[in-house]
Amino acid sequence: MTSAFPVAILAGGLATRLRPLTKTIPKALLDIQGYPFIYHQLHLLKKQGIDNVVMCINYLGEQVEGYVGNGERFGLKVQYVYDGETQLGTAGALKKALPLLGENFFVLYGDSYLPCNFPAVQRAYQQSQKKALMTIYPNQNAWDASNVEYRAGSIITYDKKNRTSSMHYIDYGLGVFSHSAFSHVFDNQAFDLAILYQWLLKAQQLAAYVVPERFYEVGSLAGIEEFSNYILGEAIQ
Repeated sequence: MTSAFPVAILAGGLATRLRPLTKTIPKALLDIQGYPFIYHQLHLLKKQGIDNVVMCINYLGEQVEGYVGNGERFGLKVQYVYDGETQLGTAGALKKALPLLGENFFVLYGDSYLPCNFPAVQRAYQQSQKKALMTIYPNQNAWDASNVEYRAGSIITYDKKNRTSSMHYIDYGLGVFSHSAFSHVFDNQAFDLAILYQWLLKAQQLAAYVVPERFYEVGSLAGIEEFSNYILGEAIQ
């Protein structure tokens, strides 16, 4: 049985969309049905067979580290990488975390809850023999604006800013990367993961995996309410 890749969680943003909620606490510690969001996120990862997590943090990151610790109470090994004085962006933060992540790893956002099949995603990435994989969801503009054009098993276009009527899928929020996918990202340089995805797509090094389960997020007030209702429903079952 192949062991699960480690997971990098991108949780270093300023969470400005949720002010004043996030003025004194980071998004990861927002209360969802009596527990911080990161509690739910880490429990989900453990259920998916994950053992190792690297948290890319910065803004109020000491609070996250103080709550999660070394991850032992979640059955995980958790390590931390701070951006430092300069915000590195999503890809820049991952570049800094590479020494802790090994050759291949998952990436998800610190405000995303993704109830999909992680082992199946890992297998699809390995079979693709590409440098990266993007999970996508047949969104049809339902949960957010669709940003992926996908046909015949391949991503044709990915663009979060210039959306078209041909985009019926959305970046689900779970990626898989090889160490080599970051070879053109400079150390300690701010760089966006969306641009790295576009580079990889242009180089024909980006695989795709369609996820049937919808995603949840706590990056907006509406998202917090939806996820809170989802967790409440899971508790009742």
